[in-house]
Amino acid sequence: MSEFTVVHATDLICFALSAATLLMYQLYLKRRTRLDPASSAQDIMLMAREAWVHSVMQDRRDILAVQTLRNSTMAASFMASTAILLIIGVLTLSAQGDKLSGTWHVLNFLGHVSAEMWLLKLLMMLFDLLFAFFSFSMSVRLFHHIGYLINVPLTQGLEQTQPKHVVAQMNRAGIFYRIGMRSYYYTVPLLFWLFGPLLLLGSTALLVFFLYHLDRAPSSDKDLMG
Repeated sequence: MSEFTVVHATDLICFALSAATLLMYQLYLKRRTRLDPASSAQDIMLMAREAWVHSVMQDRRDILAVQTLRNSTMAASFMASTAILLIIGVLTLSAQGDKLSGTWHVLNFLGHVSAEMWLLKLLMMLFDLLFAFFSFSMSVRLFHHIGYLINVPLTQGLEQTQPKHVVAQMNRAGIFYRIGMRSYYYTVPLLFWLFGPLLLLGSTALLVFFLYHLDRAPSSDKDLMG
């Protein structure tokens, strides 16, 4: 075991617990969705996209398709651009690690303060933002392709432009967008990690609590208000 691992064992263990907590939540969410698809907001969106594609392609609602896809593309593009700006900010912080690491660790009651650990935390945040940028970019790419596929008349008889294939592409684009948003959400615990490992665990617990309510499909207006 290296000296770095021994000195920063608390930070590394807390990060492993944070990542494991999110992984366990995703496994729980997958199991809950499999047992009760109606309880998942994601599954409802999958069905809504399928119904939307069939409605647009069968009724030839071309203007609606263009407007909806434009809005989706703009949203994913905005999030990808924001990820790039945040990446630049993280790189700027990494160049000032020797000056800022001590100041940002004022509330650090357990972790060991060092420039090396500071850079590792920024590196993890950088990877997270790069993953978000990749996910949003893939979402933009798929929405761009769908813009052509969804306007091909069904009378053409092309197999790859049938509604089931367009639905599959729409759902892939939506999944990439969701992954990008999840990566964004995880930047919050990583940001708090800069202040100390205890704040990392606390913010991770709050994030899971937030995601639990976000992923639960509301069954009534009362659920929406709550």
